[in-house]
Amino acid sequence: MKKILFVCHGNICRSPMAEFVMKDLVKKAGLAGHFYIESAATSTEEIGNEVYPPAKRKLAEHGISCKGKTARQMTHADYQRFDLLIGMDDWNIRNMTRIVGGDPESKIHKLLDYTTRRGDVADPWYTGDFEATWRDVEEGCKELLKSLK
Repeated sequence: MKKILFVCHGNICRSPMAEFVMKDLVKKAGLAGHFYIESAATSTEEIGNEVYPPAKRKLAEHGISCKGKTARQMTHADYQRFDLLIGMDDWNIRNMTRIVGGDPESKIHKLLDYTTRRGDVADPWYTGDFEATWRDVEEGCKELLKSLK
């Protein structure tokens, strides 16, 4: 079983979008039993909060539910619990590496590094553009899944 943790700053926008898009993709591919997927935050700011309403709405537009998801913080132990720790931007990667104390097994990656257009997943917290974030997350998750098949 492949275990994946998606990570962003607060775990209320980008990383839960990636978590639930990836769960949807593996389910549709008939591979749900081969994956364990979660998401987490690098900060403590949103711990216990539900997915941000505009992110929930964007997922719902595509028939994806994130019901019951609340933000949690990434821990040092997550490095051993997961095979891949996928950040949304360079800032996340720096904080993830700090939280786990390095990356000796090369488990930490950026989501868009799996695509042909490397870079950061658009942060809708600042732009309000959840469509751009959806496109980045969907493309990144599709390419990540291809690389794992």
